[in-house]
Amino acid sequence: QVQLVESGGGLVQAGGSLRLSCVASGSTGSIGAMGWHRQPPGKQRELVAAIIRGGTPNYTTNYADSVKGRFTISRDNAKNTVYLQMDSLKPEDTAVYYCNAQLIQGYNYWGQGTQVTVSS
Repeated sequence: QVQLVESGGGLVQAGGSLRLSCVASGSTGSIGAMGWHRQPPGKQRELVAAIIRGGTPNYTTNYADSVKGRFTISRDNAKNTVYLQMDSLKPEDTAVYYCNAQLIQGYNYWGQGTQVTVSS
């Protein structure tokens, strides 16, 4: 099993920045991919960014079109932590952000979520 704990959410003005962190514990050696999803008020959860083991140099990153060029996902294996640097935030980025870890065996784990609110 894997446990995920997110932090770093909060209230920020449009154009500002926030950095989310997600610390993983447990069977971290089996994690193949980690990502950030978000769920805006009244909407479905959607993928924001993912970092996947493999590729060049060692990981591949994917981003939703709506955040490309503004958000950056990164991973620190020594700290078992994945980050989401969010710049040029917009009010439509307001959502609960969830960290996700997918094991190579296919199991999925979720964090408890952290609120990000962007004021106009």
